[in-house]
Amino acid sequence: MSGNAQATLVNFLPLVILILVMYFLMIRPQKKKDKAINEMRRGLTVGDEIITIGGICGKIVKTKDETIVIQVGSDRVKLEMTRWAVSSVTKEAPGKARETYEEVKEEDTPKRGIKRLRKDPVEEFEETEEMIKEVEKRDGDEREVEDFV
Repeated sequence: MSGNAQATLVNFLPLVILILVMYFLMIRPQKKKDKAINEMRRGLTVGDEIITIGGICGKIVKTKDETIVIQVGSDRVKLEMTRWAVSSVTKEAPGKARETYEEVKEEDTPKRGIKRLRKDPVEEFEETEEMIKEVEKRDGDEREVEDFV
């Protein structure tokens, strides 16, 4: 009997080895890839430019728990879709650069490999908006004077 049991074990050994090889060459790498894609989808933020699995390119304007709203085309059409429909992120939002800026700003001594930004992008945007409002206000005052003349 022990000879018969040993022969059965030897016959199943190639099958077990084949299953192990399949696991390490196919299943495990796919699980790593799925984990990376899920992490990317969880990390989506407003301002990211994405491509969907259907090939639609757009910019995220709103995020919810399971869905996102993207803006597409020159007409700025908004589409709501689930997060799993995102294939890849082509350009990350400037807000992510802002987080890096704040981390660098808090440190007293610079470290190698960390680039210091000249200005906070959000502050720069706010300053630009203020300048535009001042110019519009000044242009409006000049137009009122021209109307009287």
